[in-house]
Parts: sequence; C-alpha cells; structure tokens
Amino acid sequence: MTLKIHIDDSAAPYEQVRAQISEQARSGALPVGYRLPTVRGLAESLGLAANTVAKAYRALESDGVIETRGRNGTFVAAAGSAAERELASAAQTYVERARRLGLTEADALTAVRDALRAGYGMG
Repeated sequence: MTLKIHIDDSAAPYEQVRAQISEQARSGALPVGYRLPTVRGLAESLGLAANTVAKAYRALESDGVIETRGRNGTFVAAAGSAAERELASAAQTYVERARRLGLTEADALTAVRDALRAGYGMG
C-alpha cells in the first residue's frame, strides 16, 4: 500500500488517506482481505496524528470499503459491499424525489451530471 499525503493540498490529511485507500481498494491495488496497517503504524509512517488516521478508517468502514475485525486488524472489505447498496438506495431516493418535483428524466440526469462534475472536480 502506497499513500502520499500532500500538506499543501486543499483536502484535509484524513480525507487524503480515506480517498487513496478507497481508490486503491476499488481498483484492486489493495485486494479484498488485504490487512491494513494499524492506525498507529500508518500514522507514524505518514507523519500524521493517530486520530487523523483513525478518522479516515472510521469513514472507510462507514463506506463499506474496510472492515475491522477487533484485535485481528482492519481489512479491505469484499466488493459489492454496503457502499454499493447505500449508493443504490440513495439513487432510488433521488429518482423518487425528482419525480415528485415533476422533473423529467433528462432534467434529473442533467442535475446528477452537474453534481458529479462539481463533486469530482471535473470542471
């Protein structure tokens, strides 16, 4: 696992850790079942506070990217996890709301594309 924290980056260090682990897990660079370093170990290797890494791990666990198995450690979770189920549920809620507001499918799709571009920094 390779992580790089850029102090001059606009993203908070915990968000950089979260985003990089998430991307590596989704791309397969970190395979399902890969054991992640301890919070303290990763914090020391990155020169961050343990609370910063703990916050990233909590967010990743909430997103279904990793799972903590008590004293056994923290591991990359199986794909098709809670994150995908939560995303599908959010999408269904969005569709229901768009229909109640009387928007067309094209209007709803345009709003999603705009939000994705803004959220992922694509212009």
